[in-house]
Amino acid sequence: MTCFSGFRAPLVAVLVLLLSAGTSPAQWFPFQGPPPPPTPPANIPNPPPPQGPPQSLQVPPPPPQQQPAPPPQRPAVKETPQQNAPLRYTLNLAARYSPEGQNVTRALHWRVFVERPGTAQPLFMVSESQDASPTFTLPPGKYVVHVAYGLASFAQRVTVTENMRETLIVAAGGLRLQGRVGDAAIAPAKLRFDVYEGNFLQRTQADGKKKRAVRNERPPVIRGVVPGDLVLLPAGTYYVQSTYGEGNSTITADVRIEAGRLTDATVHHRAAQITLRLVHATGGEALANTSWSVLTPGGDSIKEFIGAFPSIVLADGEYVAVARHDGKTYQATFKVVAGRDREVEVLARAENQAQTPAPAPTAR
Repeated sequence: MTCFSGFRAPLVAVLVLLLSAGTSPAQWFPFQGPPPPPTPPANIPNPPPPQGPPQSLQVPPPPPQQQPAPPPQRPAVKETPQQNAPLRYTLNLAARYSPEGQNVTRALHWRVFVERPGTAQPLFMVSESQDASPTFTLPPGKYVVHVAYGLASFAQRVTVTENMRETLIVAAGGLRLQGRVGDAAIAPAKLRFDVYEGNFLQRTQADGKKKRAVRNERPPVIRGVVPGDLVLLPAGTYYVQSTYGEGNSTITADVRIEAGRLTDATVHHRAAQITLRLVHATGGEALANTSWSVLTPGGDSIKEFIGAFPSIVLADGEYVAVARHDGKTYQATFKVVAGRDREVEVLARAENQAQTPAPAPTAR
């Protein structure tokens, strides 16, 4: 009793402190052991069975190091013709001498013109070529194809609707001219040719009312052809006028040109070259400042010139040479023989002096 009473005072003090610490009275709960495990808000009824066998969880491998991606390639573009691009076709051209003849392989000049039907506008050239067989690229339409072969030219209408080939008939041939006196060839510098279309006998036509010949003034097809030159002409009949020198030696001959053939024509002149001299004596020195006239026996003038010893080509026949010097006129008759070139001397003597002085000619 003595020991228990010794602890009574401290125990009472502890109880007083506990009671004075809170405003509400202390509550005492009986001890019921450890708390139960937590339960979900509601039980899950009948969970679904697993869809497959259980798979083991593996750690995924590290991702491979990525390479830089190449630039994206553009998709291949299919080439298609533009909707607005105009269509074009090829036109291949060739020329023949005849439908069954050989091809023309040189000296061709092609031109292609746009045809404008129903209009007065001139043809418009769109292309040209000097090839033997050219190829033109043209839009569809109507055209006029023109080909020149020397002095011959031909045209044909062509309608281009597809790639095509056209052959034009060039009915033409060649003409080559020469001149001779006897067996000797005439120097080209002294000879020239003029070519006319048609026949020489048809160069004049009859006038129905007056029954007289009217000269045809048709110009020559080509003038001044040099001997040995090749002239390309349409097939047909022509006449050639050959002039030897500056006198009266002129020969006319008919020729015929055939397609695809070369015609060699030789014109034979009957003439000679005459040199005139006024002298005081035979074989003497020619007198300068002499005016000359060459006349036919009928008095027609052929040539007039001034000089000490002029030359002239004359056709064979008889002529009169008139010389005027120092206010006096002298004349002499001479004869020309074909192929015999020579000098003709006029003696300045009283017996050769003309009765009526001829007028002084002017130099030409």
